[in-house]
Amino acid sequence: MPEKTQEKKSVQVEQPAVVSQTAQETSVTKTTKPLSRPGISSGFSINSFLNKEDKVETTENVVVRTENLPQNHFTDTDLQMEWRIMLKQLQKKDSFVFNAVKTFKLEKAEENKIKVLFPSDSAKVEFDKISGEFFNHFKRKIQNHIIEIEYVRDVENLKIEVVTKRKMFEKFIEKNPLLKDLDDLMKFDLT
Repeated sequence: MPEKTQEKKSVQVEQPAVVSQTAQETSVTKTTKPLSRPGISSGFSINSFLNKEDKVETTENVVVRTENLPQNHFTDTDLQMEWRIMLKQLQKKDSFVFNAVKTFKLEKAEENKIKVLFPSDSAKVEFDKISGEFFNHFKRKIQNHIIEIEYVRDVENLKIEVVTKRKMFEKFIEKNPLLKDLDDLMKFDLT
């Protein structure tokens, strides 16, 4: 007899679960608008690229009064230290943006001017996502709010070159020409 009471308890537990499941299925709401986002265009469109002359670009000149803002001195070392900290944080937070901007070079050009050397336009787009946050933090930290940023495309110095064994050996040959004779004699495999 004790076995039957246990079975009835298990049956009673299962029935409310079935009832709640059917109640969830019947509560379907209908919408008149699609649930997905409206068509948001990406940054690049083939049609807009082909029809470039149809667009008229407007530029706005924003005037910021700098006479009452703090103008403390900063060094290139301060800039490099903050940039390294930002890169470390970015590596943990967003690796895609980190890989795009890790080759950027920031230099102090003048007293209140920072030169940003970037390798490509696509990398600059990724840098623009974080530049506001970085420069605002840097300006607050050093208390200099009249810093100007200049962007310079520098492909020659920022190329990442893959160094192969052959290229390394050629550099050694430039320093020591006797290695060329050794290579001719020994026939090194530098592939």
